[in-house]
Amino acid sequence: MATSVTAAASWKRLSAPLRAIVARVIEGESRRAGDIGVRLTGDDELRGLNRRWRGMDRATDVISFAYDEHEPDAATRPVSGDLAVSLDRVRAQARRFRVTPGAELARLVVHGTLHLCGHDHVRAAERRTMRAREERALRAVGVQVRELDRRWRAASRGA
Repeated sequence: MATSVTAAASWKRLSAPLRAIVARVIEGESRRAGDIGVRLTGDDELRGLNRRWRGMDRATDVISFAYDEHEPDAATRPVSGDLAVSLDRVRAQARRFRVTPGAELARLVVHGTLHLCGHDHVRAAERRTMRAREERALRAVGVQVRELDRRWRAASRGA
């Protein structure tokens, strides 16, 4: 199956490392990849999605939509769904957390992909599990994070 990335032209160069990160997360969860869409957009679109689907009238950094999360056999099916990531939040949170934009984008894509795999963080135990899985996945994608940073700089310069 395929992971597609939708973004403004200058940000399309982030596609290959993002696809690799999604694949690595799914593999690390011992799952198979189905059809996954990653949309790189801004706060306005994420706010609209958050309002429509979650009833929260505010921007968010990443939102995920699993295609079959309510099916009784969802855990045995290929992982399929959509992620929407706000590049506005990536920039702001990278500054806030004192990390590179590539590292923050990778963290959000890992987080969203874990949601597609069926993980959540509503309760404290779920939050601990989710955080541990995020950290494990991020350690596994260091090469892709460096590539995201390189390509982010080029996209930001318009090169």
